[in-house]
Amino acid sequence: MSEFDAIIVGSGPNGLAAAVTLARAGLSVRVYERNATIGGGSRTAELTLPGFHHDICSAVHPMALASGFFRRFRLQDRIDLVVPELSYGHPLDGGRAGLAYRDIERTADHLGVDGPAWKSLMGPLVRRDDEVAQFTGSRLLQLPRHPLTALKFGLRALEQGLPTWNLRFREDVAPAMFSGVAAHSILPMPSLSTAGVMLSLGSHAHARGWPVPIGGSQAIVEAMAVDLRAHGGEIVLDTEVTDLDELPNSTAVLLDVSARALARMAGDRLPRLYAKQLERFRFGNAVAKVDFALSGPVPWANEELRRAGTLHLGGTRAEIQAAESDVAAGRHSANPYVLVAQPSIADPGRAPGTGHTLWTYTHVPRDSALDQTEAITRQIERFAPGFRDVILASSSLTARQMENHNPNYVGGDISSGQASFAQLLARPVLSPDPWRTPLAGLYLCSSSTPPGPGVHGLSGYYAARSALRHEFGIAAAPSLAP
Repeated sequence: MSEFDAIIVGSGPNGLAAAVTLARAGLSVRVYERNATIGGGSRTAELTLPGFHHDICSAVHPMALASGFFRRFRLQDRIDLVVPELSYGHPLDGGRAGLAYRDIERTADHLGVDGPAWKSLMGPLVRRDDEVAQFTGSRLLQLPRHPLTALKFGLRALEQGLPTWNLRFREDVAPAMFSGVAAHSILPMPSLSTAGVMLSLGSHAHARGWPVPIGGSQAIVEAMAVDLRAHGGEIVLDTEVTDLDELPNSTAVLLDVSARALARMAGDRLPRLYAKQLERFRFGNAVAKVDFALSGPVPWANEELRRAGTLHLGGTRAEIQAAESDVAAGRHSANPYVLVAQPSIADPGRAPGTGHTLWTYTHVPRDSALDQTEAITRQIERFAPGFRDVILASSSLTARQMENHNPNYVGGDISSGQASFAQLLARPVLSPDPWRTPLAGLYLCSSSTPPGPGVHGLSGYYAARSALRHEFGIAAAPSLAP
């Protein structure tokens, strides 16, 4: 007889989404977490100085209001989410900047001659953002629920995914803005994948905004843990699981681990063909992260950027393309792309007094052991002269250290598997139910499965729905509302 109905390994957003869904269906659920705190990619801690609270991985959450799981869970009713009016900014030399407001009309006004082009590119998707979120937040290997929206999305991805990507624009600000968001993918550009990332995140930026959780990203997973425990689930901390034999008896096991860890934990139990497919699953390039404690706000040359929750640094489209090409070729760029978040502009409680926290990362080759503090500082100083003068302290994680912090980030790959078009179709294998493994009762629910990277909980939700159908004969989705 099984000791539990379901066991989850890993307490990141996907693992907890799976646990919540199963517990809401009336099942007995236990979660195992290797660390002393839950969260995976959604942890918050004092990394630099006392009183300065930094997000260890994710900081700003475009999917918090768009994810089908979080909307069912009604995350916005459980925690405080602040949505900056300026979703993201893109500084350029000379004090110029691209400004992506939630209001697409205001954004277009700031783009001048390219304003109409921006509206024609993004407007139809912004107006159908719910459908965009549904399309991009599910398996690509299925018929779209909203085919017209999928067609509009696909045509725009094709346009911006080919070397002819500049034909729509006449100046340099709008293409730089597009490339800054597309670079979230950690892939060389242009490509269908990089364009798809921008169209999805860019649509959310204008439709709902990119929210910042009050209290840090930890607030998201704490809300999920509270709900899990309220429905009978339990969480066991400080317990690393390296082999399936270490787990108690259960009807279903759901692993919020990388595809590589799945192969290691299951070992010889996996059929040879499936194991070979897992071996072919590729991990992408990486990030190196630096958190800063600041005595005051970043002195951006363009003062409007002081209101942006997120910024993309790297200069023009051509400069960002070159930086990402360097990383794809295994080189550290001399002019790196840097992703910056300013959470304390929305959540002043992150830092004491007049202080601020600053969250940054840059892209580096997989397994890099180089500290990127100086490279990131230099790039920020380029667009914010005097930045060095407001730094009180910093904390750095190399790509290799990112994996030590979270083994799902193989080699520092925070996507838990390269998010190329091919690997979004086959993630980690080509299957109508990629969360279900050939082993009875064993499921994979991490970002190594669709819809891929991001704090959205959907990989866990879909895996749990599959387990409910196949292991427990429950076809109806349980309510997740408070």
